[in-house]
Amino acid sequence: MIPNITQGDRMAGLMIYLAGPGRANEHEEPHLVAGDSALMAWHDDNELNRDAALDIANALDRAKQFFETEVDGGHVFHCSLSLAAEEGQLSDERWRAIADDFMKEMDFTEDGGKAPARWVAVRHGLSKNGNDHIHIVASMVRDDGTKWNAWKSKYKAQQAARTLEKKYGLNALGTIRAERGFTPAEQSRAIRQGLPEVERHSLARKVRVCAAASTDEAEFVRRARQEGMLVRPRYAAGRSDVVTGYSVAERPQKGERAVWFGGNSLGRDLALPKLRSAWESTPESATAAVAEWNAAARNRRPVRPGRETLQPSAELWSKYANDVSSLREKLASTPHDDHVAWAQAARETSAAFGAWSKRIEPTPGPLADAARELAKSAQLRRYPARPAVSLPSARGATMIILAAMSKSDRAAYALMFRQLAQTARAIHDMHKATDDLRRVRGLSAAVQAASKAVEASATAHTLRAQPMSMETLRQQHPEASEETLKARLLVERSRGGSPLPPVLTRPDQAQLQEAQSRTEETHRQNSPGIER
Repeated sequence: MIPNITQGDRMAGLMIYLAGPGRANEHEEPHLVAGDSALMAWHDDNELNRDAALDIANALDRAKQFFETEVDGGHVFHCSLSLAAEEGQLSDERWRAIADDFMKEMDFTEDGGKAPARWVAVRHGLSKNGNDHIHIVASMVRDDGTKWNAWKSKYKAQQAARTLEKKYGLNALGTIRAERGFTPAEQSRAIRQGLPEVERHSLARKVRVCAAASTDEAEFVRRARQEGMLVRPRYAAGRSDVVTGYSVAERPQKGERAVWFGGNSLGRDLALPKLRSAWESTPESATAAVAEWNAAARNRRPVRPGRETLQPSAELWSKYANDVSSLREKLASTPHDDHVAWAQAARETSAAFGAWSKRIEPTPGPLADAARELAKSAQLRRYPARPAVSLPSARGATMIILAAMSKSDRAAYALMFRQLAQTARAIHDMHKATDDLRRVRGLSAAVQAASKAVEASATAHTLRAQPMSMETLRQQHPEASEETLKARLLVERSRGGSPLPPVLTRPDQAQLQEAQSRTEETHRQNSPGIER
């Protein structure tokens, strides 16, 4: 259950909005499900209209108006309590009990030995994202004119939500991991521009991909610019040679302004110090990084292009698939409470899925969704102060997927995705073992959908391996017997091809004539002829 608190000074305006149609006509049958005893004695659960909303607002404001108590930032307390869409809907009676307990935990009632404050809880159907929720509106002026203490109110609301999740059997919001949220303004901008997702999510996926594909900071800056992002550094005070952070933005549409996001606001794992912990660091690499940051800040060409401009060799598909396999095997013996190790694995796997999304999805689809679900497992609320975990790296997979613009061998293509999907499954199983049911459901659905998307695209994006023949095997294994070669032929054909592209050779003229003769002879033998 997610609490979201705001503070203001317009009680009537807020109540009219909650009783109205909403920004997208999403408010259906707005009604009270709970409130303080004085208000609930006058108002029942009938559908609210404008007049009823104004009456309730006046009742909530009575203590503030009578005592003329001023509250810094406004006296209106507004908190929404929301469930994830997959949790379904609760009854009004269950929401009433939750609202009563929440306001007791937040010290709005007389249970804490103080004068009560007036409040109501409004329910009006699901949100646009399908989340069941209620809105709690309260006066921060108590009935004796004293002020409700708003110190650390957001933290108290989160703690109260954790308590109520256990009491009412709701999905517990993770205390270890947390994804960065987005604002209503970001969502409105995406809808206005017809975007499939908010810019915060698309930027986070791109940054995570570029960071994983890079071996140093300078390469990361170049890759970020290569992906079309606007990039600017944040310098230490009074310096132009010490970069302490960065911001990125999507290129704005005509008539729009760029919206910048700091790395830490995109994801807890995307702050520059976190990214630097995975890159090699030398005086030379630091100097090169500053040069690329300065070029990005001045919108100049990259100083020294590097790996991001090269096409990797085909053999690397097999090598990096084996690296992912080694990571998955290591995770099998990694304790579930080693959160740093699991976050590192989730970050690298998320980046690989993000690169795959760029490779085959014209607009963000199932692969982008899988990347985002894995990214949720990559972001820790707190990072312990200890060295990076020693795990096999899956970063090479991101690099080769991102760089492979031409068609690839079908077997290599399938092998890489299979290893990535199995690694995602290991992360799924870790969440299942720790009873993080929200992550379990999200990962399961996302990886299944991603698998179908990759399977559907395999024919268009890969080359089929040439079938193995006895002649090829004789050339590869001249010392082997015919029986051994026949057995090997069966094995090779059952594999569906080698994970490496075959060596293509042009047959000589004699071979072509022999093949053509065999084809004509077979055709004559199988043809029934024409009766006259």
